[in-house]
Amino acid sequence: MFDKLEEIEKKYNELTEKIADPEIISDQNTWKKLMKEQSSMKDVVDKYIEYKNVKSNMLEAEGLMNDPEMKEVAEEEYYSSKKRLEEMESELKILLLPKDVNDDANVIIEIRGGAGGEEAALFAYNLYRMYTMYAELKRWQVEVLDISETGIGGIKEVSFMIKGKGAYSRLKFESGVHRVQRVPETEASGRIHTSTVTVAVLPEVEDIEVEINQDDLRIDTYRASGAGGQHVNKTSSAIRITHIPTGIVVACQNERSQLQNKETAMNMLRAKLYETMQEEQNKEVANTRRLQVGSGARSEKIRTYNYPQSRVTDHRINFTIYQLDSFLNGNMDEMIESLIAADRADRLKEGNL
Repeated sequence: MFDKLEEIEKKYNELTEKIADPEIISDQNTWKKLMKEQSSMKDVVDKYIEYKNVKSNMLEAEGLMNDPEMKEVAEEEYYSSKKRLEEMESELKILLLPKDVNDDANVIIEIRGGAGGEEAALFAYNLYRMYTMYAELKRWQVEVLDISETGIGGIKEVSFMIKGKGAYSRLKFESGVHRVQRVPETEASGRIHTSTVTVAVLPEVEDIEVEINQDDLRIDTYRASGAGGQHVNKTSSAIRITHIPTGIVVACQNERSQLQNKETAMNMLRAKLYETMQEEQNKEVANTRRLQVGSGARSEKIRTYNYPQSRVTDHRINFTIYQLDSFLNGNMDEMIESLIAADRADRLKEGNL
């Protein structure tokens, strides 16, 4: 581990010199790339420098423990530094874990009603509301891209973007099947029904990460529907793009401008193609780590929302919260932190640091 830390510190110092070079500064693309690379190392390097300072203090205190006048103070400094070093080694192991390159990205979330008909559509709305309220608590921006509503307040499907630093890192484990157990408002006999909703969480990706051949696209325009003002049903501003080789279809009707809708739809398509690429890569390394916390498989049942017991249970980590109303109002951090911790522990087990 410490050889790796020395290499990272050396590389960090080299990058510091490069980004101060006038020639590099004049090439803004290269400069930004190097700045980003250096920034990704900063937390590790800062912690390692702190570790070396604490270790130096410990060794200095050890040398003074034979001095009768300094023995008591030196022993206290030695043992407190030793304890801190053990804690810092654990912190360094976590910092050395490979980072998900998409963690700081905005996210595109798609929610679709599954088994359960109208009840599933109603719960799809509940989940949409939950994620938007969580975004509000984080002061993130929410932008609806495409929505198909039912007559009594449900949602057949909705696509929306959450913009905010770290949005993907907090929400990436939400992909999968969400199951609800409750008595539907329309159920006269009071029987508990089970319905499902699927959620997909995709990072917004840059143009350079996914190449799209324009000849592979079929682009259709149609009239927008739903909320949107005077342009709704009067102009063909909504866009539907089909990626012919994969059959992936995306749609956007959020903006007044057809051009803006096309740009947003292309962002959605890039995200879906990127997800497909990642799935293929995961298949190739199936014998390495298959994320226990969340493989991202849309067919995987990940969570149950039980209304009679006011219970939310995540099946991947066997973690339960008995505050369903609060959870559905966006107070999700306890669950999210538990998922992140479980993922981190899983990766540490497989690491050789």
